[in-house]
Amino acid sequence: MPHVLVLGGTTEARRLAAALAARPDTRVTTSLAGRVTRPAALEGDVRIGGFGGPDGLARWLREHAVTALVDATHPFATAISANAARAARATGVPALALRRPGWRRVPGDDWHDVASLADAAAALPALGRRVFLTTGRLGLAAFAPYDALHFLVRSVEPPEPPLPRDVRILLDRGPYTVDGETALLREHRVDVLVTKDSGGAATAAKLTAARALALPVVVVRRPEPPSGVPVVADVAAVLARLGEAGA
Repeated sequence: MPHVLVLGGTTEARRLAAALAARPDTRVTTSLAGRVTRPAALEGDVRIGGFGGPDGLARWLREHAVTALVDATHPFATAISANAARAARATGVPALALRRPGWRRVPGDDWHDVASLADAAAALPALGRRVFLTTGRLGLAAFAPYDALHFLVRSVEPPEPPLPRDVRILLDRGPYTVDGETALLREHRVDVLVTKDSGGAATAAKLTAARALALPVVVVRRPEPPSGVPVVADVAAVLARLGEAGA
């Protein structure tokens, strides 16, 4: 029986697991890093925790007779994506990367593209003083030195220190609505938004709200996926590729 390992943590990974689990002739296992304490329910088998680097992942692929590997992690999860590519090469297991398309700017957007969180932090003093920070719970140390700014930080789990001195934490999970995001920006008197180019619809409402309020948005560009791993944009494309490979 074909055995597909999905490196998950995204909406697309959950949809892919459900589609594969519906196939009576396919086994699917979704691996989660364990950073979210209450992950959404998943179809098929689920494992929690890391593999111990590319060698550990390669060993797991062999021991569990995996016939295809799908990296459906967050576009910014560069370490696990690199490990997946190396493990696939070492074992000869066919691999795909499932990456939702990035966001596209439209007329009215005031986007400031940067390469990293450090660059995002450095851009803020010239753009505003009240910052809505939606880059997740990791990497906030880049913003800690900016004592003159007020930060509203939203994440699913409590963020890891060090944090900015003047900060308010908002624990919440999408999807979000344009009306809700607009009200939030107004309530907290936000004058600049910071986000990663995660893509997808679940958190895109903040961009529409920022556009309507004429707010600048600092957008951290997503990193390139590892070379040698084909990239597809949706679950249907993954299923088609797996069908072609007999997985």
